[in-house]
Amino acid sequence: MSCAICRIRRPRRQCPGVHGDICAICCGQEREVTVDCPYDCEYLREARKHEPSAEIDPATMGNPDIKVSEEFLESHALLMLAMGGAALGAAGQTRAVDSDMRDALASLILTYRTLQSGVIYESVPANPLAANVCRAVQEAADAYRREETRQLGITKTRDADILRVLVFFERLALDRSNARPRSRAFLDVLRMLTLDSESAANAPPSLIV
Repeated sequence: MSCAICRIRRPRRQCPGVHGDICAICCGQEREVTVDCPYDCEYLREARKHEPSAEIDPATMGNPDIKVSEEFLESHALLMLAMGGAALGAAGQTRAVDSDMRDALASLILTYRTLQSGVIYESVPANPLAANVCRAVQEAADAYRREETRQLGITKTRDADILRVLVFFERLALDRSNARPRSRAFLDVLRMLTLDSESAANAPPSLIV
């Protein structure tokens, strides 16, 4: 028996991405490059532990003029969970990858930046997977504000607050970029942040980029 990818070396591990056995070399070289790796693959999870952050200057990455403090994230944890959960759900429906998520976040940020100037303008990415994520996140933000109004009688969440959450997600996506075309490293982090919304609400994430 030989590796299901290279057809040369002896296989050493079962790969859920190709539904066959592969060698360790192909696993390392083709992971999230030609192989669509599921997030729960044990070898992918182990590799995540050793991936370095992207070499991006924090002073210039992801709309540096917008300040996102730890205090802001703590006070807007539920908004972040609602938007992050919507993005994660939309990505799962279409098998979107991190590059699709970055496209979606860039368009959403442009939309909410424009709203700051009083102009209603919706930036929709040409990428259909990214466009689907955009719609889901906007619907989640709108639903969050409607529920806020129903419970409190007023809407406390501003467009600027939504923009800051989007910028935080964009910085996280840039920081987790590993340049692999099928990477879902950012989506994996987003999954960890939104997996248990109840415990996250009680103890807001302190992950700051």
